[in-house]
Amino acid sequence: MTTVFIISAPSGSGKSTLVSRLLASDRHLRFSVSYTTRQRRGTEKPGESYVYISREEFEQRCEGGEFLEYAEVFGNYYGTHRSVLDQAAQEGKDLILDIDVQGARQLKRSVPEAVSIFVLAPSRDILEQRLRSRSEDSEEVIQRRLREAAEEIKNYVQYDYVLVNHQLEESVAALSAIISAERVRRSRMEDQIRPILRSFEERPSLF
Repeated sequence: MTTVFIISAPSGSGKSTLVSRLLASDRHLRFSVSYTTRQRRGTEKPGESYVYISREEFEQRCEGGEFLEYAEVFGNYYGTHRSVLDQAAQEGKDLILDIDVQGARQLKRSVPEAVSIFVLAPSRDILEQRLRSRSEDSEEVIQRRLREAAEEIKNYVQYDYVLVNHQLEESVAALSAIISAERVRRSRMEDQIRPILRSFEERPSLF
């Protein structure tokens, strides 16, 4: 049984680093590569960072119902293709998605049993410091991301778990613990439990 893990966070919260570390340590996880209409940046690799397609093709796929969720962000589309869930199930792996609040809300409608995790920086000042340390964005973009973060964090109540990313190693351990706990939920263990129960039924007690 494949469990879908949704991870959302304001830009600069450390979500991508956490996910990268988690994937490196857990071979039973598959990362969902999103489709996007935006241009490739820097060292991004097609098929690894994103699947890059035209706006026209994206809209055609939307009309065909191919996406579990999609959203338009800053003039570009981003979406999760239905095939990623099928691929994870075929491989016997769980699926981890790095998507925003809007996408998470849509995905929970498509996959209600999905487990959602919201990652927060410890404070606004620390979030701003992390955004600036990346040296990727202009001052205008940094201020816009901070405004967006103020709105995004209001949605934390919609998530199953909230992780405050104080220190990387501790946060990776906490995230791994969440995934380990979800893997032993009763609903997920039914296939293993039934044979155990049958073994007792087949050999009843002599007394």
